[in-house]
Amino acid sequence: MIYFTALFAIVRRELLRFVGQRSRFLSALVRPLIWLVVFAAGFRAALGLSIMPPYQTYITYEVYIVPGLCGMIQLFNGMQSSLSLVYDREMGSMRLLLTSPLPRWWLLLSKIFAGVFVSLLQVYAFLGIAALFGITFPPIGYVFALPVLVCSGLMLGALGLLLSSTIKQLENFAGVMNFVIFPMFFLSTALYPLWKMAEGSPLLRDICAYNPFTHAIELIRFALYGQFNGMALIWVVTSFVVFMIASLWGYNPAKTMTNRKTG
Repeated sequence: MIYFTALFAIVRRELLRFVGQRSRFLSALVRPLIWLVVFAAGFRAALGLSIMPPYQTYITYEVYIVPGLCGMIQLFNGMQSSLSLVYDREMGSMRLLLTSPLPRWWLLLSKIFAGVFVSLLQVYAFLGIAALFGITFPPIGYVFALPVLVCSGLMLGALGLLLSSTIKQLENFAGVMNFVIFPMFFLSTALYPLWKMAEGSPLLRDICAYNPFTHAIELIRFALYGQFNGMALIWVVTSFVVFMIASLWGYNPAKTMTNRKTG
């Protein structure tokens, strides 16, 4: 019960912070909606309706990029959560949290769960707005997408946690984010299918294929159509484990003391 009490408290704190930052919620919705309008208008003629299976039908470009934009919401939210971790560490609240008697891995995992919960609210709000404009998926897809979004959110949250463990000053965070978010987003299948990337450059296609964010997008895309992508799930879970282990090592107090002595 102590573990779940700590989890509930951390999630509640993150939710209250999110509710108090209305601009954060609006930006999380406006950003993908702008991308949806701009890219749909710019690339509809280029891709048209020639989208490959697993969909077993022709779909519009607007429908194709919606899962990618859902992943973008989670990606930015994961980076936003890591920014709050850096801020909490500078203010001292993070130090108080990590000195509690509970295991460090559970506290950090609870922080990731809190970010995932907030991202789920943002993603489903975006899907609701997209549905108002006629961009819909099978009803069962919205149900199947829930556990998938949790998995992708955990992976991206662990990535943000890893970044926060390497950033020592809040001023350096923006530069690191630009070197992570934009390459990870553009070198994925969020906006273009892999076969379209291969037409332009086989090297870019290979980079996209090994990008963990690509597999998170494909996992969401399949789930929204009520289908299961086992290979993408393996990639997402494996990436989450790797990022989480590296984050725990980064937040290891023994490592921190060693760095201070070296400095």
